Amino acid sequence: MPLAAPPSTFTDLDQLSINTLRFLAVDAVEHAQSGHPGMPMGAAPMAYVLWTRHLQHNPNNPHWPNRDRFVLSAGHGSMLLYGLLHLTGYDLPMEQLKAFRQWGSKTPGHPENFVTAGVETTTGPLGQGFANGVGFAIAERWMAAQFNTPTETLVDHHTYGIVSDGDLMEGVAAEAASLAGHLGLGKLIYLYDDNEISIDGSTDLAFTEDVAARFEAYGWQVLDVADGNDLEAIDAALVAAKADTERPSLIVVHTIIGFGSPNKQGTAASHGSPLGPDEVDLAKQTLGWPEAATFHVPEAVREHLAGLSERGTALEDAWTHQKNAHAEANDTHEDYLTWLGGGLRDGWETAVPTFDTGTKLATRASSGHALNAIAPVLGNLIGGSADLTGSNKTAVKGWSDFQRDTPEGSYFRFGVREHAMAAICNGIALHSGLRPFCGTFLIFSDYLRPALRLSALMELPVTYVFTHDSIGLGEDGPTHQPVEHYMALRAIPNLTFIRPADANETAEAWRAALRRADGPTALALTRQKLPTFDRSVYASAEGLHRGAYVMSDSDGTPDVILMASGSEVELIVDAAQVLREAGVQVRVVSVPSWELFDAQEAAYRAEVLPPAVTRRVAVEAGITQGWERYTGLDGRIIGVDHFGASAPYETLYREFGLTVEAIVEAAQTLMHA
Repeated sequence: MPLAAPPSTFTDLDQLSINTLRFLAVDAVEHAQSGHPGMPMGAAPMAYVLWTRHLQHNPNNPHWPNRDRFVLSAGHGSMLLYGLLHLTGYDLPMEQLKAFRQWGSKTPGHPENFVTAGVETTTGPLGQGFANGVGFAIAERWMAAQFNTPTETLVDHHTYGIVSDGDLMEGVAAEAASLAGHLGLGKLIYLYDDNEISIDGSTDLAFTEDVAARFEAYGWQVLDVADGNDLEAIDAALVAAKADTERPSLIVVHTIIGFGSPNKQGTAASHGSPLGPDEVDLAKQTLGWPEAATFHVPEAVREHLAGLSERGTALEDAWTHQKNAHAEANDTHEDYLTWLGGGLRDGWETAVPTFDTGTKLATRASSGHALNAIAPVLGNLIGGSADLTGSNKTAVKGWSDFQRDTPEGSYFRFGVREHAMAAICNGIALHSGLRPFCGTFLIFSDYLRPALRLSALMELPVTYVFTHDSIGLGEDGPTHQPVEHYMALRAIPNLTFIRPADANETAEAWRAALRRADGPTALALTRQKLPTFDRSVYASAEGLHRGAYVMSDSDGTPDVILMASGSEVELIVDAAQVLREAGVQVRVVSVPSWELFDAQEAAYRAEVLPPAVTRRVAVEAGITQGWERYTGLDGRIIGVDHFGASAPYETLYREFGLTVEAIVEAAQTLMHA
């Protein structure tokens, strides 16, 4: 719906401030000879109105818990955000703007939350920031339901963002927008920089849908600002967006990319390349900016925007009174402080279950038991599944669903939206206070991999529950049987991938995931039942925390080492028994996590895999690539270097050579080589 502009309350100083933002971006991109000047030039007015009139933040404390969150989903326009941070008093001095896109600077090409104070999330891959913002809004609503009282309001903030045409083309944004509308996230407000240009040229080449109608169909309030330079209309739209508490809002702002550049505005030429010195001069002439000056900030602008620091301190001081009153009157305040600080409730580790020998459980089932034991103790562990709750075993007894009318619920029905699910969990983790998990089949890690990669990049403690982890899922066939996925996930830096061998290793895997605060953990869990090993005979499952450990050993120096992960540990245990009866000295090594093992000291790794013992056999129901790091070039690797098939899992293991007999034969061949 279009909005009529109220009488102007903006001044020439506001316009001067906007042009300052524009030319800080232009000069930084020109100086770096790299970057995207067009988006900041066009979107500066909407960003300025938002940051100066609506965004509740404190530049003196970027981590104030009750701040509004701002997401620049169009992360290629990073200089717009850096200019805002610099001018409003964050710790981003001018020398950092001049070092845009350079080694060691706090102004990387796309915003990185772990580099720059005031940056809430790492954006760049389009659509990710959009979905992160949905996670922020979910976290705010859940925390408010837990801690706010009729007299004290600890949690009450909005999530704002600027999104681009490219963001709204990406499927992950569509998934996240659909869920946000379903949940009625009324404190989620996005400004859509509708400049109708992408890198290839006009969006008419590929993007002619009615975006407003799509978002209305999702259940969003949609507002329209016909002129992206109309400050009054932008302000009025933000007021209207905040007034609708039942729906998320999309404000469609019609802008001109590269505004002010006489020869490049409105074209792809201003999108992803410097304007060039001649065009920079012309743009400065057009907008009345000093041509000779670079990185110019008028003193009046600096003084004007410096006032936001004082306003931010006053906002936080007022909130602190609420916080102090809450601390005096509510037993929940200790949880609030612990959770915001990234901590977990005392005593949660004693809730981690142990499983009796002889019990046969799929590791997805033992994961479900562990989750049900741990979650009620932790309190802030929340999550759900991508429409696979029964299969993933992620339901927690006694939990209600997080829905529009039940924001206190801790279980999430993400629907068949794997990519958005993972990106939303990133936003939940970034908000602080919560420990999110999400579940799907391991094969569908392909659908969420970009968001999982960002979990690892941002060092977020998201737990991924991946079930149906191998050809062991059986009859669903090769479309659902992951074979290359272990290696694909192991290739992601800072992701801990764990494939437990039995119920007790699974419980320890959950313990490892929750102990970790600096990155994500992926649990790969079976559909088929596995035996629970007798830990009075075999080494303790606590060995999982070292990534690989000797489960059972030879009487002396081993003749051969058998190693495996997950469900194939059962096979090497049985093969070892056959070989020992034949007089072979065998060491059995469970290898649930390469990342945890590789992080151990060299002495421990050599203790588990002695360099002198070169006869080694590795077994895993996936591609063999990579295992040579542990077997050496002279060892043998038994795996599945092809797609699976539709049949009972016992048949598949036999037909594909994942058998005790094949392992024994490989070991004996090494013995006689």
